[in-house]
Amino acid sequence: MAKNNLKVKEVENATIEQGEKLLADGDCLFLRVRPDSKTWLFIYRHEGGRQKMSLGHYPTVGLASARDKADILRKQLADGIDPFEERARLETEARDAKAVAKAQPQNVGALFDEFMRKALAKRKDGGEFARSLFDKNVRPNIGDLRLVALRRSNITAILDDIVERGAPRVAGIVLADLRQMFRWAIDREIVATDPTAGLKKSKWDTSTERDRALTETEIKLLAKAMPDTLSADSQRMVWLMLSTCCRVGEISTAAWSDVDLAGRSWVIPAEHSKNKKPHTVSLSAFALNQLQALREAEEAAAKKEEREISPWVFPARHRNSHVCPKSLSKQVADRQRERDAMSRRSADIDALALPGGKWTPHDLRRTGATLMVSLGVLPDVVERCLNHTEENSMKRTYQRYDYQAEKREAWRLLGDRLDLLTRADADNVTTLPRAAA
Repeated sequence: MAKNNLKVKEVENATIEQGEKLLADGDCLFLRVRPDSKTWLFIYRHEGGRQKMSLGHYPTVGLASARDKADILRKQLADGIDPFEERARLETEARDAKAVAKAQPQNVGALFDEFMRKALAKRKDGGEFARSLFDKNVRPNIGDLRLVALRRSNITAILDDIVERGAPRVAGIVLADLRQMFRWAIDREIVATDPTAGLKKSKWDTSTERDRALTETEIKLLAKAMPDTLSADSQRMVWLMLSTCCRVGEISTAAWSDVDLAGRSWVIPAEHSKNKKPHTVSLSAFALNQLQALREAEEAAAKKEEREISPWVFPARHRNSHVCPKSLSKQVADRQRERDAMSRRSADIDALALPGGKWTPHDLRRTGATLMVSLGVLPDVVERCLNHTEENSMKRTYQRYDYQAEKREAWRLLGDRLDLLTRADADNVTTLPRAAA
């Protein structure tokens, strides 16, 4: 331990009229006295060189504090560390950390914008759906809130408000997006904690999972009802979704370059599939007829209008893009309304209403899969027809069989059944119970 020479009163009363003097306290600690100031100095030798460091001015730094600081520096010297270089290193690190912190998002809105640019933009829709939910539900409430002040209660208050206005499903989606955002931010050391940790989606999203599948009787009714209320293209979109078990976004964005009519196949590219993997659909005669009719109609229209054929199977009205993926869903929902006709909406408010209740285009995918199982297709094959990702990691790794032949047969069976159900004399088609295995 250093020998302490100075007394508190000596330090307090030390003065000089001009110049300066050093009062030694012991083992490198000195008080430099000038007419207008008193400064603590740590003067030492390291590797043959003499160095001097300021420890602060008296009386801001008292005698006891100066000795504590000097003790730390003596320990550094004992460990072979140059105190002056160590201080410079720490100051540089502090400046760098401050610069990094300043460059990083400081509030919730800025964090989302960064997350949007670097992560959400990779989603199929470019992150626009997530942005719209954030801008409507989160940004107005906590967008300007600093991340260091953010608490779990801020998140739960937003979710509660969404549920109170009758949108529990939206609350679940918002929570999922926020959880993903904060986990992304933690990985990059933008935030230290996740305010959504421990929040269960089920507490807010109380909507039940849909299990609606159209019966064969309803498919017959649909075949009779659609010609009077939907365009030919929309009808064929319904039948293609049902016969291929594809998603509405996949059929809406289908391009003729991905369809091989001669080879009876349609490739859904990775950028349009939910699991980001390409998916080849074997076209049944029923599905092929829908696509051939669409192609012939487009070729005839292009010739008549003296224009090029649209590259899209289902082009938008302006024909330089594909139809909006939400278009069919809106048309179907519009024709199952219970209210009176509204302006600029279809007057056929219940034209597509079915006995089993309201249905959506996505239910067609579930219906097709259900029909496949009823026709004897194995569930594993159906899952592959749906392009679902195998959840069992062991199976994903070691079971590489592609089931192409089995899938082709599954789509054929489904197409043949739909062909029967949609004929003019479909009322004569009877649904037989499946024989016990």
